[in-house]
Amino acid sequence: MPFVSLHRFIACLLLTTFFCVSGWAQAGVVVIVHPSNANALSATDISRLFLGKKRSFPDGNEAIPIDQSDSSPIRAAFTETVLKKNEQQIKSYWAQQLFTGKGTPPKAVGNSSEVKKLVASNPALIGYVDSAEVDDSVKVVAEF
Repeated sequence: MPFVSLHRFIACLLLTTFFCVSGWAQAGVVVIVHPSNANALSATDISRLFLGKKRSFPDGNEAIPIDQSDSSPIRAAFTETVLKKNEQQIKSYWAQQLFTGKGTPPKAVGNSSEVKKLVASNPALIGYVDSAEVDDSVKVVAEF
C-alpha cells in the first residue's frame, strides 16, 4: 500500500511541476498600435475590430487589423481570449461573412515580429503579438 501512495505522490508532483513550468513558458498576448495612436481601446472594441464589426478607431481614423498565421500559438490564444471563439468557430464565422458579403478576415502575416514591424510602420494598423516582442516601436493598448 505505501508503494501506491508513493506513486500517486510522485505523479501529482510531476503534474504540478509540468503545469507550473508550462505557465511560465507561456507568454502573454498584447494588442499593439503605432506609437502615434492616442486611442484607448476596450476588449470589446478590439474584438469588434478583429471581427469586422467596426472599421475605425474611436477617434474616427481607419483601423486595419492584422492577424497572425493559422499555426501561431499567439493567434490561438488571442482568438480564444479576446474573440471568445476557437479556431474552428472563427473559420466558420469568416466563411459566413465572406459568403454573405459582410466582410473579409484580417490579413494574416507570419508571426509576432512581422506583425510588430508592420504596425510600427503604419498608424492605421492594429495587431497582437507575444508580449516578449514589445519594444518602443509600438504602443501596447491591451494585455491578455
